[in-house]
Amino acid sequence: MLMRISDLHVSYGAVKALDGVTIEVHKGEVLSLIGANGAGKSTLLRAVTGILKPLSGGIEFAGRSITRQRPDRIVRLGISMVPEGRQIFPELTVRENLEVGGHVLRGRRKLQALFEMVLATFPRLRERLRQHAGTLSGGEQQMLALGRALMADPQLLLLDEPSMGLSPIMTREIFSLIKTINDEKGISILLVEQNAHMALDYSSRAYVLETGRIVMEGKSAEVKCSPGVVEAYLGMG
Repeated sequence: MLMRISDLHVSYGAVKALDGVTIEVHKGEVLSLIGANGAGKSTLLRAVTGILKPLSGGIEFAGRSITRQRPDRIVRLGISMVPEGRQIFPELTVRENLEVGGHVLRGRRKLQALFEMVLATFPRLRERLRQHAGTLSGGEQQMLALGRALMADPQLLLLDEPSMGLSPIMTREIFSLIKTINDEKGISILLVEQNAHMALDYSSRAYVLETGRIVMEGKSAEVKCSPGVVEAYLGMG
């Protein structure tokens, strides 16, 4: 097991966002977390990365507690996130955005090796290194956001709605790249995604989150066949 979230409670003021969530992420897997808008999916990722502090419960990563660690410390320990909406730096070049992603690491050789790995994974970025990130297409910006996260050399990659705003063709390309990152780099992935079809097709296990609570978990193929999941999330597919 790489990460365990135990009985996590998070609130925004008087509003309870997560109500006793327990999740495990295994080494080398792609785990998907599906649910409707407002279910608490992004809140969970923000708690893992230290942006939000839980009221109670714990988060363990690689055998140590990270429940109240600072976000920069959590990145150094091996967790990177690609946020919802990508949030690249539009006025910086592609190269500069990637360099920002590696700022937590030391050692020029390691950074150069990661830089070359990212460009090999996303060849389109190599062609646009001097281009301002804000001029990239939506799909290219998502590649850049993924590449920036990989520059921190993570063991666990958190992806928040990677298909948001992308065409169906580009969505398939991005998910194919996510699979490549998992297969070839051995990086574990926790995937938060409203496109339940894609999430369940590209993950090995899944949890279903509803109004701050886990209501189902299991192998993705089994979750995909559940009548409740089909009715709530897959009926339009």
